[in-house]
Amino acid sequence: MFIVFDGIDGAGKSTQIAMLRDHLISRGCSVCSARDPGATKLGDAVREILLHREDIPLSMTSEMLLYMAARAQLVEEQIRPALARGDVVLCDRFLLANVVYQGCAGGLDVETLWQVGKIATGGLLPDVTIVLDMDVERAASRMLRGLDRLEKRGQEYFQRVREGFRSQLPRCPGTTILVDADREPSTIHDEIRATIDGLLS
Repeated sequence: MFIVFDGIDGAGKSTQIAMLRDHLISRGCSVCSARDPGATKLGDAVREILLHREDIPLSMTSEMLLYMAARAQLVEEQIRPALARGDVVLCDRFLLANVVYQGCAGGLDVETLWQVGKIATGGLLPDVTIVLDMDVERAASRMLRGLDRLEKRGQEYFQRVREGFRSQLPRCPGTTILVDADREPSTIHDEIRATIDGLLS
């Protein structure tokens, strides 16, 4: 099973991925965790450019294509082999994030991004997509580290991101879950765990 977590920055993806990973391992599942972009040499290099190399100017189209390239490598190098082994794959972001950040919020054509994305992933899409939804100001207040290039784009941009996730989630294949992330982590985990356990049973 291929499970993707997404949502605006600060909504708690890392926490929920870790909690679900521990739960699945306790059930005897073999679990592979990945992040998009990242988890490969190419992905880590692209991530550095996208998020931290502010000395390198990027158009929105260039930004989108870099994400797509990193994702293509992630699919071939990590995700497909893990699924072939029978692992449950947990991924921090995937194609939906590209559609939302560079399309809905960034102004690129959403339909084109879905099409390019399916080429980049070779048609591989998640079985389950979980979007952690939270008020933009509330999410920003939880960001205790320094902000990366995207996170500096301001609340108006991230309001479009939030609305993009809500509008595009129904287009994702498989099971989709919109989760109220402004609750205790354990409460959120219980809701997610119940859904995943039902799918695995």
